[in-house]
Amino acid sequence: MAQSDRSREKLADPFVRELAARGQTRRYPKGALVIREGEAGDALYVILSGKVKVYVSDTQGREMILAAYEAGDYVGEMALDGKRRSASVVALEPTACAVVERDALRTAIHADPDVAMRLIGTLIGRTRTATLNLKDLALMDVYGRVARLLLELEMVPEADGRAWSRERLTQQEIANRVGASRDMISRILKDLRTGGYIAVREKRIAILRRPPARW
Repeated sequence: MAQSDRSREKLADPFVRELAARGQTRRYPKGALVIREGEAGDALYVILSGKVKVYVSDTQGREMILAAYEAGDYVGEMALDGKRRSASVVALEPTACAVVERDALRTAIHADPDVAMRLIGTLIGRTRTATLNLKDLALMDVYGRVARLLLELEMVPEADGRAWSRERLTQQEIANRVGASRDMISRILKDLRTGGYIAVREKRIAILRRPPARW
């Protein structure tokens, strides 16, 4: 069995496996652009292995990270409308994707309307998340956005008795996610460490006690 076939078989969700089976496998080295903001969209990408981030940027090169996805997720589902991409996707590590062209998606939907319902469900969920993030940017101060991000990180218990974030995040990556400057994030994290709320080790974060609602 080919490596790409094995990667598809490892996908836990039968729906995602079916999507992946309709695409051709492409591999991307770390740092490679999978999708470029502003380009015409004509395919959905099922992540077979690796990890990607979705982000938007401006002409000055400033970025804001919208989400990160890994094996079993898919990106580019808005390709069905054939319009230009609204965000970029870059590989955070060596990544393999099953690239499902728009015509193959349409064929799948015609064969099984539940495919459309699953895609719509994903769009609704991601739209809700985007709405909450926009609300935070408009109504919550930078500290509040940082505290929310920290509390939403996936944590992994380790031998030292603490649960550490699965992701390794630089201060700049945190800044990109919450729409703030790196200097501001540096000050907030320093204050949280000094206050005994978090620990930081090799770009991973442990929550020692719940950060206060306001700082």
